[in-house]
Amino acid sequence: MGTYLGEPDAATDRLVEEAIIKSVRSRACNVVDTAINYRFQRAERSVGRAVRLLVDINEVGREQVFISTKNGYLTHDAEPDMSFPEYVERHLIMSGVCAPSDIVGGIHCMKPAFLEDQLNRSLQNLRLETIDLIYLHNAAESQLPYLGHSRFYEELREVFTFYEEMRKRGRIRFYGLATWSCFRTVLGARDYLSLERVQIRPATLQPSYARGGSATQPEDR
Repeated sequence: MGTYLGEPDAATDRLVEEAIIKSVRSRACNVVDTAINYRFQRAERSVGRAVRLLVDINEVGREQVFISTKNGYLTHDAEPDMSFPEYVERHLIMSGVCAPSDIVGGIHCMKPAFLEDQLNRSLQNLRLETIDLIYLHNAAESQLPYLGHSRFYEELREVFTFYEEMRKRGRIRFYGLATWSCFRTVLGARDYLSLERVQIRPATLQPSYARGGSATQPEDR
């Protein structure tokens, strides 16, 4: 079940929560997909409330509902009375989560420090200790035009190193890429991404993203 559409308001919150509860109760579905930027964090919170209710009333066990979310796009919070630029400045830039130079195209960031901040917010929004699947959200489509392929693969390795660490800590179960077109375009296209190159084995990643140092670029294929 997707949770992308709708206004960032209480009425849509209720509709999303009711849809999840009815769908899971009827056994129509048990997979719920969301993203931190969907309805400016309200989609994640709706998912969190609905799943928590289902678990609390013993309708399902937590392990019976698979929840995926996505990080990467900058977002503000629809609930405080704060504009998008003000929110980014106060909660991301001034707090040291990311620097202006880390933000690509004014809306996307894939630095591990930013992704950790967003993961923490997603866990809180979803009321979970562990997220089943987290995606890096449309990174190729957002970043390749600015970074180029070589630097993008380097930064992607750093992201996967971070996600692998989070997996070991039990904060996520799986991780991957949510993409739009990069795996469907032809070799040589500006937004082309090699599926083979992004299948990086954990053993080839750095021991810990927090220890610093630059990632090693995967061998060209």
